[in-house]
Amino acid sequence: MINFNIEKIVPICEEFGLTLDDTAINRLNTYGNMLVEWNEKMNLTAITEPEEVLYKHFLDCLLFFKNVDVKQNAKIIDVGTGAGFPGMVLKIARPDIELTLMDGLNKRLTFLNAVLEALNLEAKTIHMRAEDGGKNADYREKYDIACARAVANLPVLCEYCIPFVKIDGQFVAMKGSAAQEELDAATNAYKILGCKKPSIICENLRKNEARAFIIAKKISQTPPKYPRMGGKIAKSAL
Repeated sequence: MINFNIEKIVPICEEFGLTLDDTAINRLNTYGNMLVEWNEKMNLTAITEPEEVLYKHFLDCLLFFKNVDVKQNAKIIDVGTGAGFPGMVLKIARPDIELTLMDGLNKRLTFLNAVLEALNLEAKTIHMRAEDGGKNADYREKYDIACARAVANLPVLCEYCIPFVKIDGQFVAMKGSAAQEELDAATNAYKILGCKKPSIICENLRKNEARAFIIAKKISQTPPKYPRMGGKIAKSAL
C-alpha cells in the first residue's frame, strides 16, 4: 500500500478554507493506490510517482476550491473525466457535490465506478461523447458547473462544455502554462456559446509548475445548433 502523504498538502488547503478530514485523506490515499494499480492494466495517467500524484493530480484539483465558488450541493459535470480529474478529487473533498463523470471511453468509467464503490461515494458515470451529451436534454444546461482538465484546446473545449452549463452557472477550464494564449484564441467561442468574458487565475505548484483556472459565467442560452459534431468542432473551432 503506497502512502501518498496527503498530510503534506493539508496546510496548503487550510490556507484557502478547505479542510481535509481523516476520511478525505484516507479516500485520496485509496484513490491513488487504485490509480497506480489499474494503470498497470490500462492507460489512465503518465503520472504515477507518489509525490507527483500528490501535487500534480491531487493538489492541482483541490486548488479548484480556492478559485471557484462551489455552493453546497452544486451540480458539477466533469467532461472528459479520464482517470477522474478533477471530478473525483472534488467529490472526495466535498461529498455534498452532486457529481457527473462523463467520458467517451467506457473502460475509464469502469475504473471510476470501482473507485466510487471502494470509497463509498455516489456519482453518476456516463459513457458518452461530450458533443452527444451536450445535445441530450437530460444533460444540456442542467449543471451549476462544467469543468474539464487536459481534454482539448480551449476553443474546442468551450463547445464541448458550455452547453452543459445552466444560465448563471460557470464553465471552468483547468489549463497549463499556455492558458493565456488559449484564452485569446477562444474569445469568440465564449461569446457565441453564451458566456461572459472569462477571468483567468494563475497558480503555481511545486517548482513553479504553472497552472491556470479559466472561469466564465454563462449569461444566455447556448444556441441550439451547438455543439456541432466532433469533426466539425475540431476542424473549424469557433
